[in-house]
Amino acid sequence: MEKQSSSEERPQYHESLLMKARRAGGDCDEEGASDLRTQTKTCGNFCGCLEGFLGRINDKSEVLEEAKMQIWLAGPLIAVSLLQFSIQVISIMFTGHLGELPLSSASIASTFASVTGATVLGGMGSALETLCGQSYGANQYKMLGVHTQRAIISLLAMSIPLSIIWFYTGEILILCGQDHEISMGAGTFNRWMIPTLFAYGILQCLNRFLQTQNLVFPMMISSLITSLLHALVCWVLVFVLGFGIKGAAMANNVSYCLNVLFLAIYVKISPTCKTTWVDFSSEALDDIWSFLRLAIPSACMMCFNTCWIVYMISFRLSGGISTRISNELGAGQPDRAKLALYVMVTMSISEGLVVAVITILVCHVWGRLYSDEDEVVNYVAKLMLLLAISDFLDGFQCVLSGAARGCGWQKNCAFINLGAFYLIALPCAVMFAFLLHLGGMGLWTGIICGLCVQVVAIVTINSCTNWEKEAEKALERIES
Repeated sequence: MEKQSSSEERPQYHESLLMKARRAGGDCDEEGASDLRTQTKTCGNFCGCLEGFLGRINDKSEVLEEAKMQIWLAGPLIAVSLLQFSIQVISIMFTGHLGELPLSSASIASTFASVTGATVLGGMGSALETLCGQSYGANQYKMLGVHTQRAIISLLAMSIPLSIIWFYTGEILILCGQDHEISMGAGTFNRWMIPTLFAYGILQCLNRFLQTQNLVFPMMISSLITSLLHALVCWVLVFVLGFGIKGAAMANNVSYCLNVLFLAIYVKISPTCKTTWVDFSSEALDDIWSFLRLAIPSACMMCFNTCWIVYMISFRLSGGISTRISNELGAGQPDRAKLALYVMVTMSISEGLVVAVITILVCHVWGRLYSDEDEVVNYVAKLMLLLAISDFLDGFQCVLSGAARGCGWQKNCAFINLGAFYLIALPCAVMFAFLLHLGGMGLWTGIICGLCVQVVAIVTINSCTNWEKEAEKALERIES
């Protein structure tokens, strides 16, 4: 790897910190700037740091500019998530017209594939948010291509054992006590969908490669075209050619490969990617461990978490803040990284409150969509109140987890998620549901307990962060 001269950059970096401290606090000496650099060291002063930092910004347009940048970044990312999720939904919808058995098989197959494939590869791919984001911020453009190539090689290799699991989906589901016919149908679906694994892995890498450069609109356009074509491909393969449930799985293969092809063409011909994408070289094989060191905790971090439809919004907001923080830390601008976090936290809280209010308002309506029984409707209404709380907490922690990915804290967050959900949430859910006989509400209450622990832990980490030190770590990571 080509290294920048650290002996030349570090004095300039520290000098820039002093200049920013003086701009933020008016006329101050080096000691005053040092005080500013150390004010986030003490745990528990998150709100105080926020007030003090924002109070030093004379030009409020800086906050508005940051908010605009994050909305411009997160908006298309949310659209990308929904459009890519629609591929699975469309396939299941077409399969549903074949009968109840194919619908059940495709549904359980998609769930199994999401847990054993998409979550693992998506989690590993998110390591690029740290590596590519910080390299882009530090103007180490060549390394974006090198990191992405390492990720592609790693994810393709990981897809091989995952494809073996998919091949035996039917047998695994039968061992878990699922219906024999449904399980065998699910096994057939996933076997024909194995090529999707490899395309999905490459797609995750290309998405992060473009995302960390703030090139999100090409991703959105590619996903939109793919989703529109997917409906046509599904119709042809399922009904016109008569492949049935196999055709729905094959349609997923075609659509994911098309999405990869569209993005690959864009990366190859786009002038904006000429400096960041390099031809495949042996350099991508030299230090794969540097990618796996973040990719493995990233995968664990995602696998130990929960995910619902509303979570997609928060997850893409977290992608936006991850990109902003990694870019700013790589550029040696910790104050901008801190500002980005505060702005996104405000946006996340606002989004969470809106979702919670909507959930509460429709709590007595939602149950009517599934049943006319008053008992069912009332029970669903009670669950929706718990859902509003969990959505708010989950969205908040998701954004803070995005900040963690931008800093490279995947290992810490993986342990937090493991402890919160498997040491706190699961035992609490069992206690409330079965020992206290609260049933489904008890299970959801247990999840909320885990989310509370998770939020407190991640807030504590963020509030204890020395952002100047994180910028130095980012520089060291880029140079190593």
